[in-house]
Amino acid sequence: MKRYLVFFLLALAFLSCSTRPAVQEIPPTAQESKTKEEIPPQPETPQPPESFYLTIVAAGDNIIHDPILKASNNNGVYSFDSIYEKIRVYTAPSDIAFVNQETILGNKALGYSGYPLFSTPQETGAALAAAGFDVVSQATNHAMDKGEAGVLNTMDYWESLEGIRYLGIHRTEDNKANHPVIINKNNFKVGFLAYTYGTNGIALPRGKPYLVSLINNATMAKEIDALRPLCDFLIVSVHWGDEYSPEPSPYQTGLAAFFAEHNVDLVIGHHPHVLQRFESLQRTDGKSTLCFYSLGNFLSAHFNPEKEALLGGLAYVKLKKTEDKISVEETGFIPTLTHYDKNQSGFMIYPLSEYTEELAEKHWKRANDKNMTLDFFNNKARELFGPALINKNPFKR
Repeated sequence: MKRYLVFFLLALAFLSCSTRPAVQEIPPTAQESKTKEEIPPQPETPQPPESFYLTIVAAGDNIIHDPILKASNNNGVYSFDSIYEKIRVYTAPSDIAFVNQETILGNKALGYSGYPLFSTPQETGAALAAAGFDVVSQATNHAMDKGEAGVLNTMDYWESLEGIRYLGIHRTEDNKANHPVIINKNNFKVGFLAYTYGTNGIALPRGKPYLVSLINNATMAKEIDALRPLCDFLIVSVHWGDEYSPEPSPYQTGLAAFFAEHNVDLVIGHHPHVLQRFESLQRTDGKSTLCFYSLGNFLSAHFNPEKEALLGGLAYVKLKKTEDKISVEETGFIPTLTHYDKNQSGFMIYPLSEYTEELAEKHWKRANDKNMTLDFFNNKARELFGPALINKNPFKR
């Protein structure tokens, strides 16, 4: 009986194995076969070179006339901050903000004064720094108004502020010749030089021709040519031209051509106290020199009747750097206007786009010139700068 049981169990096991479906081996796909083989490395897709950008704004003459001194003095304490309040949205966001500080920065020992021999409270410098300016030219015809002491005091003050670079005045010949101003920012190297036509007949101290940088073609050629290979973009600030002339003089256009011959990238002009045109000059290296002949007055209170002296502005330049190639992406002009009330108070620099006819009616100069209207200033700005005119903040696009 046991024998039959064993045979029965063996037969059952045989039948269950023979009826189970056979497992079919599926050959690997072509992709799976390929992964088992050594795959050659694929070349990486080349990435485009990185580009860098840098913005520059430049203002004209910052002149602290007597009415501005008086209006900014509160029981012996000076404050100029509110004057630049409405312009800060243009200067603070810029990578580099330049201004021509027409007058020296004095102190109580030197005294404070307006025209003709200026001595400006240092609080003006503090206000400019707070507004975002970080490059200041002092190479002006008023640089020697308080003699060597005024120049030294001005340098002392700027050196006490972090992040401010001043131009056109120097402590030593070595400082002038061998320590040019170069700003490293956003992967750019931007070089600066500054010169003035003179110092109103006040001689430089004996043996110290370096104290103020004067226009001299041989000296400028030497300094520009030495600085040119050290920077990506070279800017020259120049105090030149005829006061209140709406057109650049032959002297200005001749010097502009000289700067172009020496491959200067940007010329910032001031001293005429009114706006003059800008142009692009072709260079032998295939590039161009941008020249703003005069940026007019940034801040002033001239007693003369020319309402044009109220109109100034900010030159605007945007640069692009890709590898070693530098290009000018944008160039334009942001017009500004110095406002003050009929009692010569309330000094403030307005972007012209924010100025109103109601403010123009309250202006001190309006009493003697009914043609001093908002339309007059808008038309003058369009006449000079045309499509380059900027009426919207380029930092808020």
